[in-house]
Order: sequence, then C-alpha cells, then structure tokens
Amino acid sequence: MTASSTHSIVVGYILWIFGFMGAHRFYYGKPISGTIWFFTFGVLGVGWFIDLFLIPSMDRSADRRYKTGPIDYNVAWLLLTFLGMFGVHRFYMGKWISGLIWLCTGGLFLLGYLYDFWTLNEQVSYANGEPV
Repeated sequence: MTASSTHSIVVGYILWIFGFMGAHRFYYGKPISGTIWFFTFGVLGVGWFIDLFLIPSMDRSADRRYKTGPIDYNVAWLLLTFLGMFGVHRFYMGKWISGLIWLCTGGLFLLGYLYDFWTLNEQVSYANGEPV
C-alpha cells in the first residue's frame, strides 16, 4: 500500500468472498455493476469468479480516483459491510445523527444500506476534503 493508496487489495479480496452481494464492486467505486452483482448473486457466480483476477486493476483505479485523508476508506467499508445496519460506519465518519437513525431503523430499513453502498466512497472523499 503506497502513501496515496486509498483502497486495499486485501480488503478487496475479503469483500470479494461476499461477492454475491457485490460488496467488492461497491468498494472499488463500481455501484452499477455492484447492484447487478447484488441482485444476481454475482451474475450466478461467473462474474464473481472473474473478479478474482480483476481486483488488482480495480484497486489501482480506485487509488487514482479517491482522495486520502483522516477517514480511512478501508475501515469505513468494513464497518458498512459488516455492521452497516447499526450505523457504525456513520458514527466513524462523525455523522452522529444519521448514525443514530441507522441504529434505530436497521439502516433505514435496509434501503439506506444500499444507498451507502452506492455513495460511501464519495462520502469519505468529501469528509477528507474533496468536493463531490
């Protein structure tokens, strides 16, 4: 991981294990294909397997696209993926009010969960000082 690296190949592969949800695609800033993976179980497993070989290039692309800063993308994504319905990722980013809403509503009844999958990279970039 270089000094300007925002995303991690290791985290990408951890999320890839749950590829049927598209988590790794969302993580690398590919929300459209992530949504397709989410609803088709990784395009019936074929796309999920192919991604095993595509993760290094997706990682390089994400590192060029997003801004580093005090909020770590890897921590935010792991918190969203595994504890998102409790709003822990929002608390981590200092969004206390929406974190409490997520905590009380299960991620706004899981629709907010999908919204955060779509927008978390931009939320972290914005929090790190890059206008969206």
